[in-house]
Amino acid sequence: MARQLRLTLGQPPSQGREAFVAGASNAQALAAIDAWPRWPGGALALVGPEGVGKSHLARAWAEMADAVVQDRHRPDIAAADGRPALLEDVDRGVSEEALFHLINLAPREGGGLLLTARTPPAAWPAALPDLRSRLNALYVAEIEEPDDEVLEGLLRRFFRARNIRPGEDVYQYLLRRIERSAVTARDIVQRLDEAPDELKPVSRVLARQLLESD
Repeated sequence: MARQLRLTLGQPPSQGREAFVAGASNAQALAAIDAWPRWPGGALALVGPEGVGKSHLARAWAEMADAVVQDRHRPDIAAADGRPALLEDVDRGVSEEALFHLINLAPREGGGLLLTARTPPAAWPAALPDLRSRLNALYVAEIEEPDDEVLEGLLRRFFRARNIRPGEDVYQYLLRRIERSAVTARDIVQRLDEAPDELKPVSRVLARQLLESD
């Protein structure tokens, strides 16, 4: 069987908004992002499981809004005064006092705040009563696990990033059998790419072999 030739070096996948794979599972989040700067209270919490595109969408927004990207370990409150700010992975630990001040700055002229997390604000730890009330009042948009449209788009994106062009039957086979998860889609593409050369090219047969070996 002829080897599947592909480039060993390629351009990294674009992180711009135009490269974001849109579908029903993330339509609410896209609509919420596009509502900027009309977010209630000037802030939005973008939540969803790992790998569904929260950071991709958030970074695209930050570029569009000229937002300061905060370090959650050392938030810069002064930098967010009169300027939009992005703070990611809030549920993984951030200063409660800093988060409180960032939320308070969000509705000021020129301000705004986009927060990302895997869990909704109601589940974030908050010992400060005033912070708890603000978290409970945040405008929230959720990105769900990918539907078929988004999952296929992700598979195509991951294959392109590795310069692999499988047949259309590979996509249909994977869509019917893999977990509805962006992380799973990324992992199966990596496994297909790293399969021994004697099993190449990437095909429906190879995909079946890998899935049946799990």
